[in-house]
Amino acid sequence: MSSFCHCYGQNVWSHGAIIRGDVTVKKITLVFTGHEHAEGADEILKFLKEYDLNAAFFLTGDFLRNPDFEPIIHRMIEGGHYLGPHSDKHLLYCSWEDREKLLIDKLTFYQDLENNYKELERFGFQREKAVFFMPPYEWYNATISKWALEFGAQLVNFTPGTRSNADYTEPGMPNYIGSAEILESIWAYEEKHTDGLNGFILLSHIGVGQNRTDKFYKHLRHLIVGLQVKGYKIVALEELLKENDDQ
Repeated sequence: MSSFCHCYGQNVWSHGAIIRGDVTVKKITLVFTGHEHAEGADEILKFLKEYDLNAAFFLTGDFLRNPDFEPIIHRMIEGGHYLGPHSDKHLLYCSWEDREKLLIDKLTFYQDLENNYKELERFGFQREKAVFFMPPYEWYNATISKWALEFGAQLVNFTPGTRSNADYTEPGMPNYIGSAEILESIWAYEEKHTDGLNGFILLSHIGVGQNRTDKFYKHLRHLIVGLQVKGYKIVALEELLKENDDQ
């Protein structure tokens, strides 16, 4: 474990995590998380290759250990995409009701993250190449961010404001939202805000299971084309977040 410090320019922060890049630059990055499911991986990777785009994939240790997912992981690597940790066992770090209430201790956090990095290293991703870390459930607090930094990882999270991260929801859930409505939430945010989607970290999932048939990844081409038509450059996560790095 080691401490490190970077200056990440004009990025937007929340509770010690970077949640958005420079809002003055018309750039956006696509990020995907994976744990139990990966039914969207084939189409996602095909679309990214077709449009010559680099994305970021945050994967749990359980995902990386799944032999059925190994061909997918190798395709991610061959495509030049970023692979980063998403915790080993997809732990819930803090209470949904009280964000400041931790549900794990520091040792558990370190052991879990260490195990996640060990799985990444099996695929040739040394931790120096995977500094950015997406928390499981995309839920964390300032203490988790501090622990991550002491470990040698910088927490990142999705940019709030759209419903893209709700693509896992299933019919019957109180927060269920269809894919058309998710897309509409993205375009509505872009139109309503002066800075549009500048610097956005736009998150969705590699797979969500069979209970949701309205898969958001089926709309990825529409999303990519729509962003490009609106003048956004879809860039790798490293480029988005280090655009104004003073180092």
